[in-house]
Amino acid sequence: MTETAQQRRLGASGPLVSPIGLGFMSFRTGSGPDDQRQATAVVDAALDSGITFFDTADVYGPEHSEILLGRAIRGRRDRVVLATKFGNALDRDSNPGHRRIDGRPEYIRTAIEASLRRLGVDHVDLYYQHRVDPTVPIEDTVGALAELVAAGKVLHLGLSEPGPQTIRRAHAVHPIAAIQSEWSVFTRDIETDTVPVARELGIALVPYSPLGRAWLTGAVHSRGDVSGQRTAHPRFAEENFATNHALAEEVSALAAALGVRPSQVALAWLLGRGDDVIPIPGTRHPEYVRENAGAVGIRLTEDQQERLGKLAEQVAGERSIRPESLGTEAPPKA
Repeated sequence: MTETAQQRRLGASGPLVSPIGLGFMSFRTGSGPDDQRQATAVVDAALDSGITFFDTADVYGPEHSEILLGRAIRGRRDRVVLATKFGNALDRDSNPGHRRIDGRPEYIRTAIEASLRRLGVDHVDLYYQHRVDPTVPIEDTVGALAELVAAGKVLHLGLSEPGPQTIRRAHAVHPIAAIQSEWSVFTRDIETDTVPVARELGIALVPYSPLGRAWLTGAVHSRGDVSGQRTAHPRFAEENFATNHALAEEVSALAAALGVRPSQVALAWLLGRGDDVIPIPGTRHPEYVRENAGAVGIRLTEDQQERLGKLAEQVAGERSIRPESLGTEAPPKA
C-alpha cells in the first residue's frame, strides 16, 4: 500500500486517510524504554506501509498508549492523522481502576488538555467520545466539543458506539466525521441501524476489533492461545469456543485458497463493505502491521463476500463483556 493508494475520507469534509488505520490499544502495559522501542517500530512499519491513520485513547493503559504514540510520531506529525478519545474517567483515589462514563463539558475541557500533553501535540485531528454518557444530553457534550474545534485543539469530532438517535442529535449540533463501532466478519449488528444513519449523514465508519479479537487471524486454535482480557470474553468461553473456532477455520480455508492470510481476508471483507469504511486493527508487531496493510490489494468476489457475511449469524457468545454499555442513548436536552 502506498501513501496515496485508495485513500478514504473521514466524513464529508474530514481528512483523507489510508484505507486501513492502526489501533494503538495494545500498548497499554507500560511506557518504559522497551515499550517505546516496540511502539516506535510499529509506527515505523505503519508509515512505511502507507498507513496514516492512528487511533488511541486516554484510557488505554491508562495513558501509556497516548504517551508512546506521541513519542513515536515526534518529528513526523505532519504525516499522521491522529485520533484519540475521552469519556472513560478514572477514579484514582476512592476506587483505583474503576471507570465511569463522563460526558460533562467541564470534564471534556480537562480531558483534551491532558491528552494533548501526553501526545505532545497542539491538536488532534479526530476526537471521539469513547462511550455515550446516558446522564448528559448529547447536545451538551457535542456543544463542548464544538468549542474545542473553534479553539483549534480538535479538528473533527467522532462518537464511539452511539445509538442511531444519538448520532442524529449530535450531528445536528456539530458535524460528526466518524463513528467507531465493533464490526467484523463475526460482528455485524451495526449494519441494522448505525450504518444507514451514518451514511445518510455522510459520516465515516471506523471498525474496531475488525479481526474478531484475534479469532480472524488464524492464530487461535485452543483456549491456551487466548491471553489477556480476551480470556474473559464470552466468545472465548469454553461453551462457545468450538463453534467459533469452526467458523474461524472457514475464514482460514478461504485465505489458504487465495494464498493470503486470514487477517487479510477479514479486512478485505470489511473494506468491501463501502468506501467509507476504515478499519483500525491493532497489534504490537511490525510484521502484522505490514500484513494488515496488504489487505488493501485483495479483492473478494461477491460469492466470497456473501459466504463470509453469513458467518456472523452463527457466532456463539455476545460481542462484548459489557453489552449494556454499548449504544446507550443520552437523554434529550431539557
